[in-house]
Amino acid sequence: MRVAGQRDLRSTCRRIASPSRSLLRLAFLLVCGYSLPCAAQEISDAHPLDPLTPQEISTTVSILQASHKIGADSRFASITLQEPPKDEVLHFTPESPIRRQAFAIVYESTHNATFEAVVDLKGRQVLSWRKISGVQPSLLIEEYGIAGGLVRADPRWQAAMRRRGITDLDDVYADGWAPGYVSPQEANGDRWICAVPYYTKGSSNEYARPIEGVLAYVDLNTKKVVKVVDTGVVPIAKAPEDFGAISVEHPRTPPTPLQIVQPQGPSFEVHGHEVRWQRWRFRFAVNAREGLVLYTVGYEDGGRVRSILYRASVSETVMPYGDPSPTWSFRNAFDEGEYGLGRLAEPLVPLTDCPPNTRFFDAVLADDRGRSYTLPRAVGLYERDGGLLWKHALQSRRARELVLTFMTTIGNYDYGFNWIFHQDGTLEQEIDLTGIMLPKGVAQTTDTMPAHGGTYGHLVAPNILAVHHQHFFNFRLDMDIDGEANSVLEMNTAPVPPDPRHPYRGFGMHETLLRTEQEASRQLNMASSRRWKIINPSVHNALGQPVGYTLVPGENAIPYAAPGSEVRRRAGFLSAPLWVTQYDPAQRYAAGAYVDQSPGGDGLHRWIHANRPLNDRDIVLWYTVGITHTPRPEEWPVMPVHRAGFQLVPSGFFARNPALDVPKPE
Repeated sequence: MRVAGQRDLRSTCRRIASPSRSLLRLAFLLVCGYSLPCAAQEISDAHPLDPLTPQEISTTVSILQASHKIGADSRFASITLQEPPKDEVLHFTPESPIRRQAFAIVYESTHNATFEAVVDLKGRQVLSWRKISGVQPSLLIEEYGIAGGLVRADPRWQAAMRRRGITDLDDVYADGWAPGYVSPQEANGDRWICAVPYYTKGSSNEYARPIEGVLAYVDLNTKKVVKVVDTGVVPIAKAPEDFGAISVEHPRTPPTPLQIVQPQGPSFEVHGHEVRWQRWRFRFAVNAREGLVLYTVGYEDGGRVRSILYRASVSETVMPYGDPSPTWSFRNAFDEGEYGLGRLAEPLVPLTDCPPNTRFFDAVLADDRGRSYTLPRAVGLYERDGGLLWKHALQSRRARELVLTFMTTIGNYDYGFNWIFHQDGTLEQEIDLTGIMLPKGVAQTTDTMPAHGGTYGHLVAPNILAVHHQHFFNFRLDMDIDGEANSVLEMNTAPVPPDPRHPYRGFGMHETLLRTEQEASRQLNMASSRRWKIINPSVHNALGQPVGYTLVPGENAIPYAAPGSEVRRRAGFLSAPLWVTQYDPAQRYAAGAYVDQSPGGDGLHRWIHANRPLNDRDIVLWYTVGITHTPRPEEWPVMPVHRAGFQLVPSGFFARNPALDVPKPE
């Protein structure tokens, strides 16, 4: 819900708040430091990839208004930088002119129409205005509040609450969900949202007590509750299940203080949005959909900065739930495409989200009406101990790591995305999963059956079943290993065939060139330690080897949803954990640009039909990290962090250990 230009706290989740709670949250916002639109801040070392300033966001809206493209009912799903052509960025010098353009997704609710606009901020003109037919943009923040008021006024919803003994609807908290795929016959072309209720009386944990079996479908265009599903009364959990200090009767003795001190300040330098640390150079920004974006990553070697990747971001996420019942089967959350990782980001909390030596960076975003706001502490940057770097006998070195961190809260779950830079040239992505598991109300209070809670979940508290689910995060990695002309080799290790001359056998690694996009849709293979090397065939190290980086998988999982299911149609990228495509700046999101209510078929699954050649080309890797979550009682009422991710490791990029020059600590 949006009040007087402020960014409501509930824009950080898919919730539909009651009016009384909204006022409390607004007060909390002011304490937390959310700010109103402000004047542009001067940024040194200006660069074409710098994110839009508050003034540029305001200018974008003004130009669209002056051109009569938008009116009072227009809403913005996003306003972000229209990134300049890649070649222009790579050849940029401080003397070069800087192109400044904005890209906006505009939704007209009165006509149920979506438009894309590109605005020239310097020339103050609309470069393009295009209607995108048959799509719905990500949910708007104000739509949660609209839906909340509608369900509370609906007699069917009220009756469902009364059947459960609830008469005060202020004690009901409704979670707003994108509806998944809605058939054209049912949706009639309109824009929908679902409302899932929770009982909150006496509790600060809004997800602790689900009101099971009730689900409302709301038409946001006609402003009507289309239908209310009620599959029957299920007992509501009695315990509020709060967490934090209030939930612990006998807290543990705190450990003795641990100090992180850098008396001479950090080792990194920041110039505008560029960071320099221990031979690494990179840029970063935050946008509404992808959240944290990494740009122009390079490594200084031999007096020059060698390129590694041009752009890296989370391309799409999807969380399929395993319960097929009527009020659960639609819950396959595309947290990026349906909601927006950047729009739902929370300020990082000093000393807990990040250590005391963290430098924080704000992000400027736009709300539904195109007004800019500043999200404080959107990104954190800090150094930390990295354990042992290398050792032999009495010679050893201690490692240091640089962490660029960002967190977002999508309803019940919280996700952290950490890019970790290592002194040996490794770039690591670490995903932190925490928050609250999505609970289901059940009649059980104890679990003595061998199935431990049934097929679709595990009992984690009396009357609370945490439903089995999966998390998939697709990363788009625009690799530029010492330049744009790259190739991809698949690496498989296997024992050599039997040979009487070698009774004990051996094993070897075989590299296979992935020549086309359809060849490059690849599965994981633990038996062969499969991984993928990105090389530049035209550049060789001192040993004559083509320079490269290897993508090393970490934890992963296959999708359990059936291949023909709705979620698999909409998330076609789940068919393989690795895809490689020829670079196309318009192909940025693995499931397509518009996911909300989409029937599927867009994105990677469609793009590879072109079957473009990949050898010695500008290529993009798309890698999906999968986590299968079968819940445990120890993860309730709030989850300890679960970590997953992958690494990009130098493979012939250097001719020897690049960390040999790390000095001993004084």
